[in-house]
Amino acid sequence: MSGEEILVCAVQLGENFCLYFAGLECDAFCKEKILHRVLRNVNSQLLVVRPDLNMAAFEDVTDQEMKSGSGMHFNIHYYKTTTPSAGMPVAFSIQVEDKSYYMCCEKECGKMIVRFREGEVPKEIPGESNVIFFKKTFTSCSSRAFKFEYSLERGMFLAFEEEGCLRKLILKKLSREDEVDETMKISF
Repeated sequence: MSGEEILVCAVQLGENFCLYFAGLECDAFCKEKILHRVLRNVNSQLLVVRPDLNMAAFEDVTDQEMKSGSGMHFNIHYYKTTTPSAGMPVAFSIQVEDKSYYMCCEKECGKMIVRFREGEVPKEIPGESNVIFFKKTFTSCSSRAFKFEYSLERGMFLAFEEEGCLRKLILKKLSREDEVDETMKISF
């Protein structure tokens, strides 16, 4: 039994002696605010989304390319939640040309894949969702760097993986909770 107490006040007694309560919230996510940021990895490379190639990768970007910014400037959607202990729930979206895309995770050939689907991030999410990540401080001594845990699979984090000359955005499993993996370090 937990030491946490929850005050519950019955509002009315209904038919068949059912109690009705006020002030209770279900586990849900409700959009609170949106920040506009570029996402950088440990090598200071920017995350660039290329929907035409169905890919996102960290790349070296010049200041001139960053100003034009197609596929680089993310909207980070912060959600309110009734279960804050997991971390701050966020979703990511991006504009590329005239279209909006949101980040999600899908299972493909038995492996979790990060995808960008055309469409908008929902304003409210009634329960679990493949678009929600929990933002956590990367380490206690680096408050400006974060890691993002996939909400539907504990221990799976956004990271990058080298594939040839690319550093592709992936989901990666941490072997231990206290492990520090630099490929998961993302800063704004």
